[in-house]
Amino acid sequence: MANIMITPTRMELTRLKKKLVTARRGHKLLKDKRDEMMRQFLTLIEENKALRKKVETAIIFANQGFSLAKAETRSEFLNVSLMVPKQEVSLDVYYKNIMSVNVPKFKVKTRTHEPGDIYPYSFATTSSFLDDSIKSLFNILPDMLHLAECEKACWLLADEIEKTNRRVNALEYTVIPDTLQLIKYITMKIDENERSTAVRLMKVKEMLLTTN
Repeated sequence: MANIMITPTRMELTRLKKKLVTARRGHKLLKDKRDEMMRQFLTLIEENKALRKKVETAIIFANQGFSLAKAETRSEFLNVSLMVPKQEVSLDVYYKNIMSVNVPKFKVKTRTHEPGDIYPYSFATTSSFLDDSIKSLFNILPDMLHLAECEKACWLLADEIEKTNRRVNALEYTVIPDTLQLIKYITMKIDENERSTAVRLMKVKEMLLTTN
């Protein structure tokens, strides 16, 4: 317990008891919050692992397709084919609250809804491997964005869990024990003062009786 100058009065004792009740209630609420955040964090970690595996597999497939397309198609045709895209993709960002943590969520929007607009070239001059690669990348885009959401949510939750854990430890190992010691100290001092007062009163009474 830190060396704190404190007046051992009943008013101070009442204040400290109220503080102890509040600290214990806050400690329980913060522990419950931390435990729930940990549960959701572990769920997100598992989801993140599955998504990363899926996305990496799709990207590997797309890269292989691009390599095969490059081997089949003259480089100048390939460069011209991909130079001017027909389709445009935009993102809407909003936030979801998870245990007081705002995590980003993404919603994909395309300029058109025509499936063929993802191919910015004529099929006559390109390889089918290129078609498959572009389609694979376009199809995996929602999972890539979901992966980004999961990873950001994991980072934000991990940071909030660390902060909450520090608060829990501060209450559990510092605030509550120190308050209990102060309550014990003041209670002891008040009891001592009451005993001293009782002894003085008995002596005064005894002196008055002797005088009479």
